[in-house]
Amino acid sequence: MYDGPYRPHDLPLSHVRRLTRVRRRRFVVRVTAALAALSATVLTAACGPSGPDPAGADGRPRSSAAEGFPVTIDNCGVRTTYDRPPSRAVTIHQHPAELLLSLGLKDRMVGTAFPDSAVLPSLRKDYASVPELAAKAPSFEKVLEAEPDFVYGGYSSAFDEKEGRSRKALADAGIDTYLNREYCGEKNVTMRDTYAEIRTIGKIFGVSDRADALVSDLRRRVEKASAAVRGRPDVPVFVYDSGDKSAFTAGGKGLGTQLIDQAGGRNVFADLDDVFGDVSWEQVVDRRPEVIAIYDYAGDKSVEQKKRYLLAQPALADVPAIKHKRFVVLPLTATLVGVRSAYAVEGLARGLHPESFK
Repeated sequence: MYDGPYRPHDLPLSHVRRLTRVRRRRFVVRVTAALAALSATVLTAACGPSGPDPAGADGRPRSSAAEGFPVTIDNCGVRTTYDRPPSRAVTIHQHPAELLLSLGLKDRMVGTAFPDSAVLPSLRKDYASVPELAAKAPSFEKVLEAEPDFVYGGYSSAFDEKEGRSRKALADAGIDTYLNREYCGEKNVTMRDTYAEIRTIGKIFGVSDRADALVSDLRRRVEKASAAVRGRPDVPVFVYDSGDKSAFTAGGKGLGTQLIDQAGGRNVFADLDDVFGDVSWEQVVDRRPEVIAIYDYAGDKSVEQKKRYLLAQPALADVPAIKHKRFVVLPLTATLVGVRSAYAVEGLARGLHPESFK
């Protein structure tokens, strides 16, 4: 069986027609830009230097090419050169959508997919204004229907080859792609990756000034929360994502571990050499966490169900966090490379060191 990217002759006619429309759109955009650049060159040669170009409708001088472009980006082994900023973006998973919205790019978004947490209050109105393509990962056909020129995936599953959404398949359809750097699998993820992600997306979309301002705001949030708990003893924290026969928890390679550190805590499974992994309940008991951080996301048990399960386990009865019923709740989205992570530090700090926020 062929499990790779769809080939044109493998596709139903409806797929082929949509793919053709996307390619035609990209072709028209590129040809129009090339003609505009050629016209500008001819006019300059004919008329000679004559000062700034006439102002456009926005009052700024017209230009034959987007300022700061072309831009070349290396992302998870894929090199892409952008001749101009994307104008029709689709996001798969919530954290890429919230990042684009935080950069003021609502008008360049034509679709979102796979929301897994309540949207940040400040972004709810804008988020609701962008069409939702699917409650989970959209099909290749559904992506094509939106006629995007850019697809931004939050998890590697956004570009699942077996589902026909590989980056190559999208590139063959004339669509550029970008995968959240947390899933490039190269190193431990830290807040520096969050800031770098924001700046890279800002560069791709030609809004580096907005990206810099957003990074500065998020840095201030993190520093304020960290300063409030500085000097306090680290609180041992166990992250409970899910699981019953074993516990699925956050390891040392994910951003969640650094968020705990910056909030005045210590992930008791920071030595787990992965973003996530399974551990035994005996290991949880041995490491005696004082607080349990519960990850909350759509498609899993509710937070209350997870609490009831943990509190009902006789083997955990002597774990300090269980004895004192100390839980903090984090939306899974808040622990990923995106704008939520800075907010998560404050929420964690308040849960781990409530005395510092009285």
